[in-house]
Amino acid sequence: SQEQDWPRRIIKVRKLLQVLFIPSYFNSPSFRELTQKLRHSIGPKPGNNSHNLAVSTNNKTPTWVSPLPKLETGIAILLLDAENLRLNTETEKFLAQISSYPVQIKIAFANWRAMGKYDTELHTRGYELIHVPPGKDSADFKMASVGSSIFVHYPTAKEVLVCSSDGVMTHLCTTLQTHGLTVYLVRKQNDKIIVLNNKTRETQAHSLVSVPEIPTLEEFINQLKDILKAEQKRTSNAWINLSRLSYLFEAKYQLTLNQVVSLRLPGKLTTDIFSDYPKEFVTHHIPGTSNFYITLFDKPISFIKKTSSLNTIQLKPTVKPLSKIESKSDLEEILVKLLKDLKTNYKEPYVPIAHIATEFKKQYSRPITQLMRDLNFKGTFPKFLQSLGAFKLKKVGKAYQVALRLDGLNALVIEQ
Repeated sequence: SQEQDWPRRIIKVRKLLQVLFIPSYFNSPSFRELTQKLRHSIGPKPGNNSHNLAVSTNNKTPTWVSPLPKLETGIAILLLDAENLRLNTETEKFLAQISSYPVQIKIAFANWRAMGKYDTELHTRGYELIHVPPGKDSADFKMASVGSSIFVHYPTAKEVLVCSSDGVMTHLCTTLQTHGLTVYLVRKQNDKIIVLNNKTRETQAHSLVSVPEIPTLEEFINQLKDILKAEQKRTSNAWINLSRLSYLFEAKYQLTLNQVVSLRLPGKLTTDIFSDYPKEFVTHHIPGTSNFYITLFDKPISFIKKTSSLNTIQLKPTVKPLSKIESKSDLEEILVKLLKDLKTNYKEPYVPIAHIATEFKKQYSRPITQLMRDLNFKGTFPKFLQSLGAFKLKKVGKAYQVALRLDGLNALVIEQ
């Protein structure tokens, strides 16, 4: 009904006015006059219970005055410097969990003409948008100005989340805190959102990197079987080393076998997944070694026996001699070959550096970094690759990935 909609209308009008006018305006005769006009134009007719009888201070004549709607006790306000920090819906959910009060007011500041369609996105997510003129610190100053009096506009505010990666918001946080509000300073640091309680100095972090979903046990078994089948077809060998399977699984799903096993089979070892499912897998462990091999139970016995006898020597890993590596060019040639072999398991041209190091140790029984020290090659493994003309690197999070350089340049550019 119109009477039920009246409080909601007044709230919308007040929100709009609070963005446009300074706090002192709301105590002026002009504001009271405007309120009366609004009530007469959009307000419901007086009734027995919906209005209070008040006395005008000017003429002492009784007039009907609608009471201001009662705001919900205790709210949180989010202030966003949209030019310095972008929040997605997942980050908003994280901030809502931190807040002790519901985040009912969200205000974003930016020069929206330079932000593409970001204003439309934020508007659909319930943000009030405040436009600022072009300039490096325009959004900062406007946000600090509006934020410093936010408690006047919203007297029920208990918490304020100040979202900006700029350090100039420290004064705003202090101002709000002196007026009794709990202030959270929200900023981006690398691939994380860091939230600092300005009073307790307690911090909480939210990763911006999506975490792969852990598969169910049934999905996990099928994933392992698919990888084994593909590797058997590629190598024409029934038996696949567990370390090779682990590497292929991590490369494909960005998860380790241990991560899945620890969640789906608590207390079990990675190797237990194969022995616990004898109808799916057959295992083989070479006594006195750590070599553990797996094949699929659905392979014909004749195929397993045939490939086992033909490839028995493959079950004993061949350690390649290090004596052939005497120079930087020798090592570069070996690393190029390793990378080419590894690339067959990747759709993208880039391969994690850690996987090259793992494969090198597997084939030469010595860490690549130890060999570098023996040959007096200075620096870290990424820096060493940087000095070689055959490779190019890019940084993903805190880790490096490497690909073959096709242009033959001697200088390596690290792509950010």
